Amino acid sequence: MPSLGELIAPRRMGRDFRWLLASSWTSNVGDGVALAAAPLLIASMTSSPLLVASGAVLQFLPWLLFGLHAGAIADRFDRRRLVMFANAARAVVLAALCVFLVTGTANIWIVLAVAFLYGTAEVFVDTAGSTLLPMLVRPADLGVGNARLQAGYLVANQFAGPPIGAFLFAAGAAWPFLVEVLCVSFAVLLISRMAKTPVPPRETGAHPPVHTDIAEGLRWLWQNPPVRMLVLIILLFNVTWAAPWGVLVLYATEHLQMGAVGYGMLTTASAAGGILATLSFGWLERHVSFATLMRVALSLEVLMHLAFALTTAGWVALIIMVVFGTYAFVWGTISTTVRQRLVPAELQGRVASVNMVGVFGGMIIGQALGGVIAQIWGLTAPWWFAFAGAAITLAVVWKPISQIVNARPVAEDRPVPDDV
Repeated sequence: MPSLGELIAPRRMGRDFRWLLASSWTSNVGDGVALAAAPLLIASMTSSPLLVASGAVLQFLPWLLFGLHAGAIADRFDRRRLVMFANAARAVVLAALCVFLVTGTANIWIVLAVAFLYGTAEVFVDTAGSTLLPMLVRPADLGVGNARLQAGYLVANQFAGPPIGAFLFAAGAAWPFLVEVLCVSFAVLLISRMAKTPVPPRETGAHPPVHTDIAEGLRWLWQNPPVRMLVLIILLFNVTWAAPWGVLVLYATEHLQMGAVGYGMLTTASAAGGILATLSFGWLERHVSFATLMRVALSLEVLMHLAFALTTAGWVALIIMVVFGTYAFVWGTISTTVRQRLVPAELQGRVASVNMVGVFGGMIIGQALGGVIAQIWGLTAPWWFAFAGAAITLAVVWKPISQIVNARPVAEDRPVPDDV
């Protein structure tokens, strides 16, 4: 019977994958702690809804400002070192916040500035980090690798981290951020144990202006129909998904009468569904085609919006959220795997950054639409909008999904990992 370590990180995927996985999981623990602590800190300093909302916006905004540049930079330099440097920058920013909190000099403007600087560093961490896995494992192992990385995000960032962060904040405002400093610093140490990752081909030549690299990535994406369609699907479904999610707290507390605790349970239920998907993903990958899984996941997305629009019971909402967490994990893992298989190594950073800009751009557009729709037509109206929009999108992309999955990979010459 294989050991737990072999089940989590198979030996065939190599030592470097294990260091990457350990670093990602450790960093996600810290991020999960901050996920609860950061809003609590802002809310303790101001009662202004605008300033409270600004904390989240200032972490998303860097993706729109610097996302494409981060992709171009990731395609120029050693991506492992870029992740290390950006994570070290995050640790420094958080350490400075801890000093302000301990000395009693912190205020809302300092905290918002920290949110922006932290979010900026995170853009470079996530962009460069997303390119490492295809450089370490065989294309056939990308699905398993992405599933393990996603599992760490679900368990550490979404499930375990937030309650730990809330508990630490109750003990003292600086404690959760000190813990995050330690987690992020340890993540730097872990990823430093990896062998030096192969650098993109252009590393050895002269660098053109960054905007030239960005244009090259956008041009390649536009001329590659399968990847272009995949990015477009993600953008559109994020618009429809974010519309009701922006007012989910009001929907849960006012429409479903679940209270604050019940609202928190919705997030926990989603993470629980993701964990279930983690346990079953290997079997699904072996027995069900990616095209079928993608269609099922997007169909369930449409049905989820309809179910939330119709239900008035909190317990039903919790069941829906478990299902959502399950198929969302499967969709995220497969879409990332398919994209990584189709994009050449020297363009991984730029294409990944366009994808992430689409994700966060879609979220901002969707949340803005959802707020307006809910204000005019009520708290269930965003769910009806999401249902109609997702259904129309699914009908349009149903056939192209097969073309995306069956597209021929651009490059098959991936490094073969060294076994332990």
